Amino acid sequence: MKIVIIGGGFAGINLAKELVNQPQIQVTLVDKNNYNFFPPLIYQVATAFLEPSSISYPFRKFFAGKKNLQFRLGELQQVVPAENKVILNNGELAYDYLVFATGAETSYFGMENVMKNAIPMKTLNDAIVMRNTLLKNLEKATITKDIRKRRKLLTIVVAGGGPTGVEVSGMFAEMRKNILLKEYPELDTTASNVYLVDGGDALLAPMSKASQQDTLKALTDLGVVVKLNNRVTDYVDDIVHFSNGETIHTKNLIWAAGVSAKAFDGIPMESYGRGKRMATDAYNKVNGMQNIYAIGDTSIMDTDPAFPNGHPQVAQVAIQQGVNLAKNFKAIVQNKPLKPFIYLDKGSMAIIGKNKAVVDLPKPKWHFNGFLAWAIWLFIHLVSLITYRNRLSTFYNWMVAYFAKDQSLRMIIRPDKKQAIN
Repeated sequence: MKIVIIGGGFAGINLAKELVNQPQIQVTLVDKNNYNFFPPLIYQVATAFLEPSSISYPFRKFFAGKKNLQFRLGELQQVVPAENKVILNNGELAYDYLVFATGAETSYFGMENVMKNAIPMKTLNDAIVMRNTLLKNLEKATITKDIRKRRKLLTIVVAGGGPTGVEVSGMFAEMRKNILLKEYPELDTTASNVYLVDGGDALLAPMSKASQQDTLKALTDLGVVVKLNNRVTDYVDDIVHFSNGETIHTKNLIWAAGVSAKAFDGIPMESYGRGKRMATDAYNKVNGMQNIYAIGDTSIMDTDPAFPNGHPQVAQVAIQQGVNLAKNFKAIVQNKPLKPFIYLDKGSMAIIGKNKAVVDLPKPKWHFNGFLAWAIWLFIHLVSLITYRNRLSTFYNWMVAYFAKDQSLRMIIRPDKKQAIN
């Protein structure tokens, strides 16, 4: 059985891991990057509290010694279902079963200026670009005499009140408090603000009311200006425009407001559901397809009784779908019955700052905040990293940051010469 997996995120890598050492199954994982990375922590790379290598690991290193797993660096261009093959940017691959685990990409809701000028927060490359951009703007601010230009360089607007927006806002607020004036004494007379904007009436909308209230209070205490029931409508000439008519002048609009799946040539439009997600049956097989499956953020399933409108686009869904599909592929080989996917909600969480986090557990319905929630968040994210090396490196960096209230990772790596400070 030849299985081709497109995408090596949570869903794809967990599917591949579960099929290791299956002699009747040959797996080829295709990804446009040669590494797996841990999306929940990219904001810590973006704010220079973790190194990129702490949350990433090469696929070939991970697959070494696993005889039935292969890696192919490439980008999908077209699927040819009638011929059971995929066309990549660097060749073709034949398959018996094809699995889409392509995740989601940043959605700008059709706002072209925002797409061109905002800083996204979806990939490891986005995180590195964001880190370089923010550090360059700080350096520019130290030599800018015009107070308005300096304030614009220091002001940060974060769009999106989900976990990523909350976490990055809290990190910026703590950096302003503990690092900015210590390392940039030239800026001690300039005010800098961190704004968090969301179109809903609460932060962390899917979480409990207690978590939403705790988060709002914690961010406000850190000095973050939270603007609810308000959304970004444009970003042009360093001015963020909002739905209520307000504007903010800034060089730093960080976009964490929305995601969308991606449509692929060869998959008919009737196989897609809401948000370009591939509609699947209870076994993650794409509707209308015979041997093509979709798991994780790129899929939507309405057969799970507890989630009739589809599962949330979160890591646990992707992990559990990857594991369940692997079991079903093994069952196909052994001519055993397949198991429909039922999502086990293990809860949700978000970190706000040092000793500040919120955690909701569904069964029983428990809510934690403060230091205990912060410790739970650290533990869960640490054990979720793909290798022991990643866990040790991340743990070390976290301990340094905790006791020193700082990190020494603020290097502008490979800056674009076209954007040099001048």
